[in-house]
Amino acid sequence: MTDKEIQTNYVKISADDLDIDAYMATPTADGTYPGIVVLQEVFGVNSHIRDVTERIAKLGYVAIAPALFQRLAPGFETGYTPPELEVGRKYAWEQTKASELLSDIQTAIDYLKTQPQIKSKVKPDAIGCIGFCFGGHVAYLAATLPDIKATAAFYGAGIPTRTPGGGSPTITRTSEIPGTIYAFFGLEDASIPAEHVEQIEAELTKYHISHKIFRYHGAGHGFFCDRRASYNPEATADAWEQVKQLFEILRN
Repeated sequence: MTDKEIQTNYVKISADDLDIDAYMATPTADGTYPGIVVLQEVFGVNSHIRDVTERIAKLGYVAIAPALFQRLAPGFETGYTPPELEVGRKYAWEQTKASELLSDIQTAIDYLKTQPQIKSKVKPDAIGCIGFCFGGHVAYLAATLPDIKATAAFYGAGIPTRTPGGGSPTITRTSEIPGTIYAFFGLEDASIPAEHVEQIEAELTKYHISHKIFRYHGAGHGFFCDRRASYNPEATADAWEQVKQLFEILRN
């Protein structure tokens, strides 16, 4: 399929007293398209996340990447050095809250469905999400939102053991997932033990959630990101094909 021409821009999406920065990519051709919310790693809405947002739009989706750290550090974007990683981790795991993250994601969804310049291009009943690293964990949470029909969660650590802001682990919300979820893991990922992946798979099966689990030999954490030393092109190529297949659900 030929990539579609797209336009990109930064927008502010508003809810209550909070303005959330977001990066958008939209096909320029007339028509209505499914919407995809792109959920960042701990490094912010950086060049990698913007690139993913654009790649999704070129497939024929309206894609939006909200800044998940807006409440903590507006404009935060960083690189991949150990000190930068530590800053991002502190924001992600010490200061965010699951309820606020879900609220902000819902705000992004509502923006796609109601903003006058955008809503005419978005199929309101065809919304998905994709997330990486911290965003992979958050994507599992976001999959519980009624609007989300398809979720791609990449190497989300800690799903069976914790949730942002504390409380019952995110895995305990598995039964709330109404749509389809694909989860992607590298077998060399030191931050996600194999038993965690098995627990996730068992819970999805237990509650009859439509799902697929992908495990990649030789792939570590962050394997999809070509800015990271852990980038694995073979695993990335296969995972991208699976994501494309998943999001086709939204066109039906």
